[in-house]
Amino acid sequence: MTAHLCLASASPRRRALLGSIGVPVEVCPVDVDETPLPGEAPADYVVRLARAKAQAGARHSPLPTLGADTAVVRDGEVLGKPRDREHAAAMLRSLSGRDHEVLTAAAVTGPAGLLETCVSSRVVMRAIGAAEIDAYWDTGEPADKAGGYAIQGLAAVFVACIEGSHSAVVGLPLFEVAALLVRQGVPIWGGAFRDGAMS
Repeated sequence: MTAHLCLASASPRRRALLGSIGVPVEVCPVDVDETPLPGEAPADYVVRLARAKAQAGARHSPLPTLGADTAVVRDGEVLGKPRDREHAAAMLRSLSGRDHEVLTAAAVTGPAGLLETCVSSRVVMRAIGAAEIDAYWDTGEPADKAGGYAIQGLAAVFVACIEGSHSAVVGLPLFEVAALLVRQGVPIWGGAFRDGAMS
């Protein structure tokens, strides 16, 4: 199937989410410095990275280009990817038995310029025991995940509830992104729908 969108990310989760709404993509991973700026608010941080990724990807493709970034935020602090087992365990202990925020920003370049969105979701985790945390690390799943967990994977058993967008917590807010894609002329549903209901 011909690609209608350049995805400036190597994330298989984002590619799968776009595939679920019938958008075939050309994958073009980009290398962007993800270091937060001094005093930068979490929402500003994820929006800045989404923009930077979209713009970097657009330099390599004539297609409309999507960049995205997701951050797990606890008490105003962005939790990155764990450095090692101990770091992952500390992050999960800090999330155990309480709520936290997940911010996902997406930016799309195209004929309409640079369009962007940022979605906040609240995730509530049950209490997680030390043995569970150790066993979870041993699965290999949390090693490259923001906040040290993957809601679409084995860590689903830790999540008591979500307020907001499940797909955004996974990596892409599909409701908002679909609207941006339509504005950029990218067909969804495999080309069966281009505009109208979302305009």
